[in-house]
Amino acid sequence: MRIALVSPYSYTYAGGVGRHVEALAAEFARRGHEAALLAPYDPDDRLARLTHGGVRPQARPVPDHLVPLGRTVGIAANGSMSTLALSAECFNRLSGELRLGGYDVVHVHEPHAPGVAWCATDLASVPLVGTFHCYSTSAVSNNIAVLAGARRFYNRLHVRIAVSEAARWTNERFYGGRYRVIPNGVDGAAADRSPKPPSRELRLLFLGRADERKGLPVLLRAYDALRGTGLAVRLTVAGVAAEEVAPLVLDAEGVALRGRVSEQEKWRLLHETDVLCAPSLGGESFGMVLTEAFASGTPVVCSDVGGYREVVRAGVDGLLVPPGDAPELAAALRALAEDPHRRERMGAAARERAERFAWPHVAGEVLESYDDAVAIAARQRGIRRLAASAGLRPADGEPSAPPRRLPSLEPARPGAARRRAGALARRAGMAAGAGGVVALSALALERIGIGSILAALLAATPVWILVAFALMCLSLLVRAEAWRAILRAALPAEAPVRARDVARATMIGVLMSATLPARLGEPSRALVVARRLGRVREHLPLVLGTVVSQTLLNILALVFLGAIMFATVGVFRGNLDKLALATLAPLALLGAVLAAPVFLRSRASARSRRLERAVRSARQATTRVREGLEVFRRPRLGARAVALQLAAWAIQWIACYALLVAFGLEGAGLGAAAAVLFAVNVTAVLPLTPSNIGVFQAACVAVLSAYGVAQGDALAYGIILQAVEIATAVILGMPALVAEGTSWRDMRLRAIHATPVELPRRRRGPTPDPGMPCA
Repeated sequence: MRIALVSPYSYTYAGGVGRHVEALAAEFARRGHEAALLAPYDPDDRLARLTHGGVRPQARPVPDHLVPLGRTVGIAANGSMSTLALSAECFNRLSGELRLGGYDVVHVHEPHAPGVAWCATDLASVPLVGTFHCYSTSAVSNNIAVLAGARRFYNRLHVRIAVSEAARWTNERFYGGRYRVIPNGVDGAAADRSPKPPSRELRLLFLGRADERKGLPVLLRAYDALRGTGLAVRLTVAGVAAEEVAPLVLDAEGVALRGRVSEQEKWRLLHETDVLCAPSLGGESFGMVLTEAFASGTPVVCSDVGGYREVVRAGVDGLLVPPGDAPELAAALRALAEDPHRRERMGAAARERAERFAWPHVAGEVLESYDDAVAIAARQRGIRRLAASAGLRPADGEPSAPPRRLPSLEPARPGAARRRAGALARRAGMAAGAGGVVALSALALERIGIGSILAALLAATPVWILVAFALMCLSLLVRAEAWRAILRAALPAEAPVRARDVARATMIGVLMSATLPARLGEPSRALVVARRLGRVREHLPLVLGTVVSQTLLNILALVFLGAIMFATVGVFRGNLDKLALATLAPLALLGAVLAAPVFLRSRASARSRRLERAVRSARQATTRVREGLEVFRRPRLGARAVALQLAAWAIQWIACYALLVAFGLEGAGLGAAAAVLFAVNVTAVLPLTPSNIGVFQAACVAVLSAYGVAQGDALAYGIILQAVEIATAVILGMPALVAEGTSWRDMRLRAIHATPVELPRRRRGPTPDPGMPCA
C-alpha cells in the first residue's frame, strides 16, 4: 500500500505529532508498505530563527521518505508554539504531490491545524483518514474553526481517529462525527530494559519543550522546595535548548541542562532517571513522553489533566497532581523519594503498561482503519459520493452526528466552584472597570472636545517635557540607591550588593510593572538581585522583605504628598485632627506588620490544612518584612534609605511640576504637582487596565480641576505624564533586560513563579507499610 502521511508541523521543529508520524512511517516501512511523509521543513538558518521567536531548528537531513513542503512560522496556539506553513508555495507543492503521487490512502494528522492539514483534507481524491491529536476546551478557538468551515472539511474523512478520549471529547463537543480511539505508539524496542544504575540521589527528568503550557517553572519551584528539605535530589532538563530554559532556573545547583538530545540520548536519560516529571498546565491530549518513560521502567509524576489521566494509572505506575500546584507536586515527589521500594513497584507496572502502546499494536489498528476507509470509499456511488466529496454529508456513510454538549473531563476539585466564581467575579469587575474607563473617556472627550485637547498637546513645550523625562530617570536611580541601602542592612555582610545590579533590577521592575498587571515588577526586581547574590532560595525571601520595606517608605512619602495636596486645596483647613490621623496611618500599618507574627502563630489545632497553610504563609510573609526592616536598626543606612527614597519622590514631584510648566500651567503651583503624584499612585494600587490607562488620566483631570485647570489641559497633561512614565520604563528597562541576558517573556514567567514553596515538616508517626500506597 502506498500511503501519504501528512503532518502540518515542521520536520525540524519536531513535537509530539511529528514524532508520532515519523515512527508510524518507520513501522509501515518495516511491514513492507511504502509510506511518504509530507511535511514542512525549515533549514537551520537565520530566517528560521527569526520566524520562530529566536528558537533554532534541529539540523536534520532530508530522508528519502520525506517530501519537504516549505518553510513554517511559529504561531502561539493552545499554550504552545505551533510551526505552520502558510505560503502559497507550500500549498502548490502539496497539491502536486497529492495529485501525482499515486497514493492509495492519504492520512492527515491534526486536521485542526490550518494550512497544510486543511489543504490536504480538501484536495485528497483517494480514501482519506484523519487523526486528531488536540485536546482543547476553548469554545472561542473551536467555534472560529467551525465558522471557517472545519465541519465541512472533516465530513470528507472516511475514518476519523482520536489519539485519546480527551481528543475525541474535543471533536464530538465542537465538530460532531464518529471517532475511533487509537493511541500514540511507543518504540519499546529502543528502551533499555536492564536494571537502572544505582544512585544515592533521587533523579528527576523533565523531557519536553519550554512552552509555558508544559509547566517547567512549576517543576523548578517544586524542585527548589525538595532541596530545602535536605533530600538528595537532582533534576535533568532535556529536549529544549539550554539557552531557552536557563533564564527560568533561579538556582542552578543540582540542575543539569542537556539541551536538545538525540533519540539515543533520550532513551539513555529515561533509563537512568528515577521519576519523569510532566507538570503540564493543560491542553494535553495524550503525552507520548509518559509512554516512553513507561517503556524504560520509569514511573511518572504528572498533572491530573485529561490526556495524561488516560495513560497513567494513579498510584500504580505514576502519581497525578493538580496542574500548576507546585506544593502538591513537591509533596508527591518527596513521597516517592522516601519510598524507593514503591518506585520499583511502580516502574515494573509502568513497563507492563507500555505494552498497550507498542507500535506493532498501534500500527496494526491504523492499518485496519485504512482498509475500512478504502472499503467505505468503494461503496460510495453517484450523488452520495458527490455530497461526501463536497463535505455536505459525512464520507463514512453513517448518519450525520452533530456536535453535542458533553460533561467535562476535568475532575471536580475541592473549592473549584468557589475559585471559578471568584475568577469570574474578578473578570467581570475588571471588564466593568475597563468599560467604565472607556465610557468615561468617551464622555470626557465629548464634553471637553478633542480640539482643545489636541491644542493643549501641541502647545506643550518640548524642552520642559525632556526635563521631566530626565528627572523621572534620575528619580529611578535614586530609588535604586535607597533600596541598595536597605539591602545592605538586611543581607549578611559577605553578600555583595553592587549598585549596578540593584539599578538594573530596579529598571526591570519598573518595566514589568508598566507592562503587566498584578504588580509583577516587585518580584521581578527581587529575583534579579537574588540571582546576583547567589543561593536564591536563601536570599529571595529576604530580598522580597526589603521590597516591602521600601513600599512602607513609599506610603510615608504619599502621606506627605497627601498632606500638601489637602493643605493647598483647603480640605483640611480647620480639621487638623483628621490630618494627624492621616499622617499616623503608615505608623499604624508598620505596627501591625511588626505585631502580626505574634498573632499568626500556626497551631496544630487548625481546623483545615488550607487554613493552616494560609496562616503559616501569612506569618512567614510578615516575618520576612520584619527582616527587611532590619535597615532601621542601623541608623546610618536607615537614614540614608529614608533620605534617598524621599528624595526620589521629591525629584518625581519636580518632574510633575516641570510638565505643568510645559503646558503653561505653572500657576497651579507645586501643590497641584503633589496632588497629581498622590492621585496617580493611589489609583495604581488596583490597576483596571494595562498601566492603568484611562484611570491615570481621570485622576489627573479630577485633581487638576480642583486647582482651576481647564479639563482639556488637564487631560492633555495626564496623557503626556503617562507617556513620560512609560517611556522612562521602556527606555531604561529594555537595555537592563538585555544586559541581564533575559527576555520580557522569561522575566514574566519568573515573576509569576517567584514565590518559594515550603513543604511542611513530616509529623512523627509509625513507619508506613511498604505494601500500602504512600500519600
